[in-house]
Amino acid sequence: MEIKEFIQNFANQLDDTEADVLTPETNFRELDDWSSLAALSVIAMVDEEYGVTIASDTFRKAKTIQDLFDLIEKEG
Repeated sequence: MEIKEFIQNFANQLDDTEADVLTPETNFRELDDWSSLAALSVIAMVDEEYGVTIASDTFRKAKTIQDLFDLIEKEG
């Protein structure tokens, strides 16, 4: 899995944020587009695309896109 591909998949879960403004260092929780619905969409996307189930308490620990990417690579 490549981080660029993950960023694109992540951006697809948001309504108004384009992938080209996101970097691995982006704190996704500070995005204007971030909401509990976006969080559920990202969790579902990770399960569907990468076959990784993320527990909600583990997900809460991730702050940046890189944190989330690393978590998926570790679990996958």
